[in-house]
This record gives sequence, structure tokens and C-alpha cells, in this order.
Amino acid sequence: MRKALLVTGLSVGVCLSFVALLVVGTYSAAAGLLGGAGAGVAGAVGLAKGAVPAAYQPLVQKWGNLCPAINPALLAAQLYQESGWNPRAVSPADARGIAQFIPGTWAAHGVDGDSDGDRDIWDPADAIPSAASYDCELAKYVKDVPGDTTSNMLAAYNAGAYRVIRAGGVPAISETRNYVKIIRSLEQSFARPVGRVEPSRQAAAAISFAQSKLGTPYLWGGNGTPEQQGRFDCSGLTQAAYRTVGIELPRVANDQYNAGPHPSREELLPGDLVFFSDDLTNSRAIRHVGMYVGGGYMINAPFTGAVIRFDKIDTPDYFGATRVTEDGAKALPTELPGSA
Repeated sequence: MRKALLVTGLSVGVCLSFVALLVVGTYSAAAGLLGGAGAGVAGAVGLAKGAVPAAYQPLVQKWGNLCPAINPALLAAQLYQESGWNPRAVSPADARGIAQFIPGTWAAHGVDGDSDGDRDIWDPADAIPSAASYDCELAKYVKDVPGDTTSNMLAAYNAGAYRVIRAGGVPAISETRNYVKIIRSLEQSFARPVGRVEPSRQAAAAISFAQSKLGTPYLWGGNGTPEQQGRFDCSGLTQAAYRTVGIELPRVANDQYNAGPHPSREELLPGDLVFFSDDLTNSRAIRHVGMYVGGGYMINAPFTGAVIRFDKIDTPDYFGATRVTEDGAKALPTELPGSA
């Protein structure tokens, strides 16, 4: 919940003018950014701020550089996709732990990552190094296959190295191609950008929806349904705004953080989602989201008793931002092993 002060007494007309000026001003100031934008995760080995829970970040950073076919952002994307960072996750297929190893695969490929004398499938200090080691083994199997080694490695993870070798690249299996696309898209969400982040094409329409809800009372768990009198909570509002442009975001704020790359504070553009947390080292602890409109302001649904309104983003609990992409949102898991 947010505790920022409300600038009161704004009429609907003034609100419309206010947001229009913010948006126009911000895009004008960002003209150089628009001209030279690029999504560019290529070559990145750093992790976006707080993208990996602090307890696992050193492991991901270290083991994500185990071989040239992987990087920390790619390893983070795999772990998030597999378990959502849950070290006790169990899938219906009996895949176990943070890296979701099947016991038979673990027996063959698990490593003693922390050198404590055992290989524990439930211990992230073993499971994360094992995931990186297994990736690198697969990369060796497909190193002579035409195409991108990392994509071929991921295809081998999903379909087996033999199929990748026989196909001469990612095989024409819809599940496998989708798996490769998901991880490569999520990779951009976990990477620290090495260049300017491409502007969103859908931002203006999403802002327009959020703007139309100004003055609507907050409702915890609100999705804007008729039964809820059109009320929203913070992530319900941002989810509904992007749904109007055909992008389906997850329901909760800390998963919405992974829906695209992360512009810096200086690179923010209208339509970016901005996030807030009491733990600035861990995106899983994010508790609030708003939609940036320019000039240091966002539209957000703050807390019970308040209405959807403009608030400043520059507060001590500001965590970071996400520039939503269609591929980034589609890559996010709808349900993770062990979730309710």
C-alpha cells in the first residue's frame, strides 16, 4: 500500500490536461531515446536490480558465467520459469526443487555446488550450480549444430540433444520452440540492460484506460468487475490497462515486474510500470505498482480509503520500472510448481 499525499481538488478536465502535459513533455525530453532505442540483451551478463532474490543472486551471478552458452540472466530466467524461486517446489511430474530436476536426471547430472560432501536436490546451493552445469553439458552436445548455440542448448534441454542434432537446429516441435522463445524473452526481463530500452508501442492506450479510472475508489483484490463497482487495486488496474491493448499481465505486482526489460529512472517513459517495495534487493518483495505518466508522476490505486489518482514516484520505497512487452508478458508462467 502507498502512503503518498494526494493532490486534491483536481477536476476531470484538469486531470486530462495534467496527464497530457506530462506525457507530451516526457516524450519530448526523450526524443533522443526514441531515435536510438534498442532492446539489446546480447552480451549482457549482469542482472537487473533485485530481479533475483538476494539469497540466490551470488549463485546465479557466479554459475551463470560457467560457459559461453549461458549468462546470469538466462539462468535466472530458467529458474524463475521452472519454480518461481521456490526451493521446495514439486511438479506433477515429480520435478523437484528450485531447478525442477527429475530425480533420475539429478542422479546423472546433479553436482555438489557448495562442496559440502553431498548433492542435495532441495538445496539451491547445489541445484543452481547443477542447472548451470547441465546447460553447459547440453551446449557441448550441440556445439556443432548450425544456428544460435544458446537457443539450440535450450531446445536440447526440452527435446533432447539428438533431436536438435538431427534437425540441424531447434526442431519443428511447437512445445520446444515455445520453450526456447519463453526463456529468451524472460532473459531480457532478468538482464541489466546494456543499452537503451525500446519504447512500448501500446503505452498510450494503456495510459488512456488508467486515466479514465481517476477518482475510482480503491478495492483490495479489485479487478474492475461490475460486481466490484468497477474498482481496482494497484496491480488489478495495471493488468486491466494493458489488457485493453491485448497484453495479459500476471495478477500480482511482483510478477508484473518480469514482463519486460527495466529502464533506469532517467529513461522512464509514459506507460512504464513503476514498482515499490520495503526490500530494495528483492523483486519478489514488491508490494505496489503504478503506471508512469511523465514528469515524475504515476497513476495508481494506492490503498483502502483512497481513490485512483496521481502520485509522485520519487519516494524511498521506489524499486524500479518495467517496460512491458508482449513477448515478455506471454513468457511469464501462469502457474508455477507448488503454487496454489
